[in-house]
Amino acid sequence: MEKRRDVFQAIADPTRREIINLLAHKSLNLNAIAENFQTSRPTISQHVKLLQECGLIVITKQGRERYCRAHLAKLTEVALWVNKYKAFWNAKLDALEDFLDRTEK
Repeated sequence: MEKRRDVFQAIADPTRREIINLLAHKSLNLNAIAENFQTSRPTISQHVKLLQECGLIVITKQGRERYCRAHLAKLTEVALWVNKYKAFWNAKLDALEDFLDRTEK
């Protein structure tokens, strides 16, 4: 059975968030990415694989090297979800503030 991968799963891990951050600035090969972490290269490869499956990075082959680059448009899904709940909670907090203002008088 195929695992379902989504953007939220990808950004839940701090190592994957840092990989996205690195690739947001420039395209890197797997070895260059791994040099930024104190974990093994196979572990970084697994993180990269998950990020690719989620659509957050694109891997292209240049000669014998595989280069990764960020595909940040996919983060729109996260931004939309966050903004939806931000608006919801802001409205609730504004209502609470109004209620407290009325009861203090």
